[in-house]
Amino acid sequence: MKKGIAFYKVGEAVDGFFLIKSAVRGIASNGKPFMTIHLQDQSGDVEAKLWDCSPEDEELYIPQSIVRIGGEMGNYRGKSQLKLKAIRPATELDGVKMSDFLETAPLSQDELGEAVTKYIFEMKNPNIQRLTRHLLKKHQAAFFEYPAAVKNHHEFVSGLAYHVVSMLDLAKALSKLYPSLDTDLLYSGIILHDLGKVIELSGPVAASYTLEGKLLGHISIMVNEIGQAAKELEIDGEEVTVLQHLVLSHHSKPEWGSPKAPLIREAEILHMIDNFDARMNMMDRALEKTEPGEFTEKVFALENRSMYKPSFQKEHVGK
Repeated sequence: MKKGIAFYKVGEAVDGFFLIKSAVRGIASNGKPFMTIHLQDQSGDVEAKLWDCSPEDEELYIPQSIVRIGGEMGNYRGKSQLKLKAIRPATELDGVKMSDFLETAPLSQDELGEAVTKYIFEMKNPNIQRLTRHLLKKHQAAFFEYPAAVKNHHEFVSGLAYHVVSMLDLAKALSKLYPSLDTDLLYSGIILHDLGKVIELSGPVAASYTLEGKLLGHISIMVNEIGQAAKELEIDGEEVTVLQHLVLSHHSKPEWGSPKAPLIREAEILHMIDNFDARMNMMDRALEKTEPGEFTEKVFALENRSMYKPSFQKEHVGK
């Protein structure tokens, strides 16, 4: 079985086909152009540098293209970095296709769809249920295909829906401990909070930010979507404003992207569950490729920490 790019150690030779996730041009201190390329397969991705690149290289090596590379795994400032020695575009004769390199959620789209539908059926408030069902149906195809982010957490095919289902399961468990929680509101907020990312991001493969994503962001996009859906469904209850607040506040602080702090109990829980699931995903993914008794590479979104995997944990613990 082919070794995944995420599991190569420093000093190991790498030779194989990979998908370009992103490619950005830069200028080195000596004035010569270079490219920072992120290469991915089903195990994850790694950064590589293509030095002294030409204009032709910039046209050849673009996101969503497949390349064959030869090189050696290195380390730069605590993170894996591939030292490229050879690179070429893949051809039809190589017999590789994009799906060979895509990391996907542990659950199928059908399984994710069944889970989300189950939670919508549990909603008792007709206004909340109708709004949630309407917006999910409108963006259904993209919701079950898109990643939850460009990088950091759940950045794989179906990552958005998998993140939402994990959050829904957490919410259900918490509601048993805290029965005062309005689960209709909390479940709806979870399903809708990141739904704007299907407009903010370009697609399920090699995702980047769209014009709307750069200028508006997924929070503003979904607040507008909820308002528009309420007009179409002729719903004018307080539930509309409260759902908009849950979306507006789910990042909690202005410096994290939220115009409003959580001012409703379910909004606070939504933020905490969102943060909890995202951080667990980042830790699990970093620790999965780390041997017992060793530290992970630095994880920028976890305050640039290197997490330790205790030596007695022989296998990755997680979903």
